[in-house]
Amino acid sequence: MSKGYWVSVYPTITDPASLDVYNELAGLAVKAAGGRTFARGGSRVVAHEAGIAERVVLIEFDSFEKAVAAYESAAYRKALAALPDGFERDFRIVEGLD
Repeated sequence: MSKGYWVSVYPTITDPASLDVYNELAGLAVKAAGGRTFARGGSRVVAHEAGIAERVVLIEFDSFEKAVAAYESAAYRKALAALPDGFERDFRIVEGLD
């Protein structure tokens, strides 16, 4: 079974402190769903082509289905509700290779 990944890129973060509540709640939801965070940060990003040198988050789940279920969970929905107004991110769930 192929692993599943959450990949997030944050084009701009004007007030990082405004993400504190979301980050805490999202971390709990990811952990409860068995996710493992491989990258989270923006201090060392080398962007190429149309890439954006901002915060990137990469989270692995045991399967694509588990990654989707984690996103749809009540715990993660609570985290999403804590995102500040006007917040922008590029988020996707992708299936890994076998």
